[in-house]
Amino acid sequence: MGTPLEFAMDEIERQTLRMVEQALRAERLVLAWQPVVIARDTSRTVFHEGLIRVLDETGRIIPARDFMSAIETQELGRLIDCASLEMGLAALSRNPGIKLSINMSARSIGYTRWMQTLQGAVRADASLGPRLILEITESSAMQVPELVIAFMDELQRDGISFALDDFGAGFTAFRYLKDFFFDIIKIDGQFIRNIHRDPDNQVLTQAMLSVARHFDMFTVAESVETADEAEWLRAAGVDCLQGYLFGAPRTQPSWEAAGARLSA
Repeated sequence: MGTPLEFAMDEIERQTLRMVEQALRAERLVLAWQPVVIARDTSRTVFHEGLIRVLDETGRIIPARDFMSAIETQELGRLIDCASLEMGLAALSRNPGIKLSINMSARSIGYTRWMQTLQGAVRADASLGPRLILEITESSAMQVPELVIAFMDELQRDGISFALDDFGAGFTAFRYLKDFFFDIIKIDGQFIRNIHRDPDNQVLTQAMLSVARHFDMFTVAESVETADEAEWLRAAGVDCLQGYLFGAPRTQPSWEAAGARLSA
């Protein structure tokens, strides 16, 4: 028998699984969109990242951080990836002038429904590939690096871009990094917070920027929340910035809000 704490933690996980299962069955899922802006001209948005949100029975929005760890290794995680991809592709189809990124787990590469959804959409509309970015976390990519490398090589031929999410947070083997050919590296927010006055974070971020430049990868700094952080990153040569300073994730993105105003 486990300890009372272990029992309580198991019960919380079971409740989380039930909540996500119910939300999937009732289609209470949305994407919240956060802008990624050009560092040297933050009025210009390069793309939006779609972040999965679950709505509970009361309509309360539950962010991914509150349930993803409980479902990531289960089929529920694959179904959430499928839902994210389907909603992202639908948004691209409705709005031909935008570029979007969608999160995925490396485990979804071998999931038939996910792959069929992606391949079917790209075959049906060749314009979707060049406007789609798939984000894979560093920890997920390193679980099956050879599979991810082959997957990326195949889909990059369709114009799809790939971003290595949370770079620096995991344990990337640099012997693999040169084979991955990620188009974008997103520097984990733990290195960005207070970077303007944290010498350790400055050294680590500069090292990651050097790696990205060597492999000709576009760089995005995550979790930018202050003007001081943004200014340091801009001076250091980061290509793009993402964080609450430039916009919180919103279920009604800027392009839809603009459309609603024009039709009013």
